[in-house]
Amino acid sequence: MEDFDIVVIGGGTGNKVARAAAESGRTVALIERGPIGGTCVNRGCNPSKTLIQHAKIAETIKRANEFAISARIEEIDFTEIIQNVVASVDEKAADMERADEAHENITLYREEARFVGERTLDVGGNEVRGSKVIIAAGTRPFIPSIEQIDSVPYLTSREALRLETQPEHLVIIGGGYIAAELGHFYEALGTRVTIIGSKPLLLSREDGDVAETFTEIARQRHTIHTGYTATAVEYQQQSSSDEIKIHAENQSGETVSITGDALLVATGRRPNTDTLDLETAGISLTDRGFVETDEFLETSAENVWASGDIAGNYQLKHAADHEAKYVIANAVHGEHQSVTYPGMAHAVFTVPQIASTGATEEQLQDTGREYVIGRCAFADTVMGRALKDHDGFVKVLAAPDTGTVLGCHIIGHEASTLIHEVSVAVARGTGTVEDITDVIHVHPALNKVVLEAFEDVAVDR
Repeated sequence: MEDFDIVVIGGGTGNKVARAAAESGRTVALIERGPIGGTCVNRGCNPSKTLIQHAKIAETIKRANEFAISARIEEIDFTEIIQNVVASVDEKAADMERADEAHENITLYREEARFVGERTLDVGGNEVRGSKVIIAAGTRPFIPSIEQIDSVPYLTSREALRLETQPEHLVIIGGGYIAAELGHFYEALGTRVTIIGSKPLLLSREDGDVAETFTEIARQRHTIHTGYTATAVEYQQQSSSDEIKIHAENQSGETVSITGDALLVATGRRPNTDTLDLETAGISLTDRGFVETDEFLETSAENVWASGDIAGNYQLKHAADHEAKYVIANAVHGEHQSVTYPGMAHAVFTVPQIASTGATEEQLQDTGREYVIGRCAFADTVMGRALKDHDGFVKVLAAPDTGTVLGCHIIGHEASTLIHEVSVAVARGTGTVEDITDVIHVHPALNKVVLEAFEDVAVDR
């Protein structure tokens, strides 16, 4: 058995914890069967957003005539785009791995791990024990039960981000952010896209007004079947390309069948807890199958912490990075810091972008919370009109008596950047509407749309 001060399972944000522990003089075992950097660096946000930038350029050229500029796309080298992005991603992962291997206090294990006892793991046939253990093993794509799905060479986000041959017709099962982002990327570069979503709207976890607007925009680009659940698939290998037929049905019993040459299953993600034999170590799970943690990110087992996607607090890379700071403080340095998530926001990198912080209107209605609404359309501002953003808006939800910001939802140009004004106000200000309205905004900067939405909020004072 090999003993370490700290064992870290997962080389995504877990790598940050491992490096911090090693720099503080602790002996560290870092266990990661895949490339260092985890999902975000290798199979998620980094490659997807880099690819989406290419789609954004293509979209800009297509819209040039709206600005009285004649332009057209002569050629798109899809394979080169993918190869360039993959090479950049792989180079970063390799650099991170070399740095870990070179550190005198880090022992890197490229194997699967499972618990065989208290803070003790079997790692490729070797037993490894830590005085402290951090579980940061992430999530993986969830594949629903669909007849014959195992007989089809379907894609998940992992393969779709590295697919060097461009499909003619991509069928996507799922209506969340992965479907929205990858559907946008492929369509912008010339692939025909069909999306089958089980909910009435795409991006159904967003505020209802945002989801409805985005769904209507998506219908103009893709073939959309909302309210349908995929029931079966058929696969036939052709000489020139594959033929995949997807059958789906709605609650009324109506059916559709769509045939494409590629299938992307984007129906969410599941925690990797089922691969670790956590019960052997006395580690409890939530009802949703994530590792259960307290406010210090410690699990039910003493001296075992969990962070990132596998802990299930937020399925966001910036949330995982945030949690890593607390794990470093508590597990590595012996502090007792309670994790908080002030102003936590998220974004969807489609065109238009979507960003949100706080509660949706539907969530407030479900809890019976009183609220007032402020709105401003991008088209009602100088810069929004200059950008010809006809669909975008900012929606603010606030308490009618105190002006406390309960939620803010944006769909439109650079929403992922605009939301941070609200996040900072909530996290570091009083958390009220006045944190925005009392600040002098540059005219005619795009963030005037945020200001005017907050000025539209009617607060009883």
